[in-house]
Amino acid sequence: MSATRVMFRLEMADALRSRWLAFTAVVYVLVFGLFVWLGLRESNVLGFTGMSRVVLNVSNAIVLAVPLVSLVATSQTVVRARQSGFFELMMTQPMKRSDWFAAAVMSRFVVVVGPLVVLLVAALVLGAVTAGKDPALGPMAFRSLAVTAALAWAFIGIGFYISSRAPTPERAMVLSLAAWLVAAALHDFALIGVLLRVKLAPQAVFVLAASNPVEGARVAILSGVDPDLSVLGPVGFWLANTLGSKLLLVIGVGWPILLGSIALALAERRLRKTDLVG
Repeated sequence: MSATRVMFRLEMADALRSRWLAFTAVVYVLVFGLFVWLGLRESNVLGFTGMSRVVLNVSNAIVLAVPLVSLVATSQTVVRARQSGFFELMMTQPMKRSDWFAAAVMSRFVVVVGPLVVLLVAALVLGAVTAGKDPALGPMAFRSLAVTAALAWAFIGIGFYISSRAPTPERAMVLSLAAWLVAAALHDFALIGVLLRVKLAPQAVFVLAASNPVEGARVAILSGVDPDLSVLGPVGFWLANTLGSKLLLVIGVGWPILLGSIALALAERRLRKTDLVG
């Protein structure tokens, strides 16, 4: 077996032993269970009822949960491996640093996205059994999976970059929580503050909002529910008539993937050029 495959098995075993997979699954199951109770009620949102409404509501909640889980799962990986002596042991083995890094990234991606895939597949099966034919369920599930997987990739990259730069695990944890707060809440407050003081064109508002991958993911999911994006006012009107639902999905998936890839490239470069023994 290649060194990357061996290290992937080692990292997955470590993730299972430390119960990261169980933690991620519990977070998703709690969110999913809450919205199953809410979504299977008789009311509807924009014409969505039953399991399609469950997937819609879960997606909006997972958009906030995925970045936090991704950052917590990755922000201490490099710095803790350096301090524990793992890298010193690794350098005695016939492998490259990039082999371990690729395996660590893949294992964390499986841990973060794997339980979400299982839940969405379960939603499709449960919807087919309980609700019969629901034409909105399949497209909504696949759109949500694509957007949330891309979002997970972005914040996995950010988490590894933070871990490669932080001098201690404690500093890495603080920086990762700060990154999540900025993406989940502070960016919104800053953008609202700017809009209250300055009148911006819809194009500028969209660029400022979509620069945050969490906001881009929200818009991508919302455009699949409401193609007219009427809830966003003038900005939504401009988005619906200029970009459209398909292009918004491309942006909501493509930008997080690009951001995560850049962050991972920077982290891998840092790993190659710095001393692994701290």
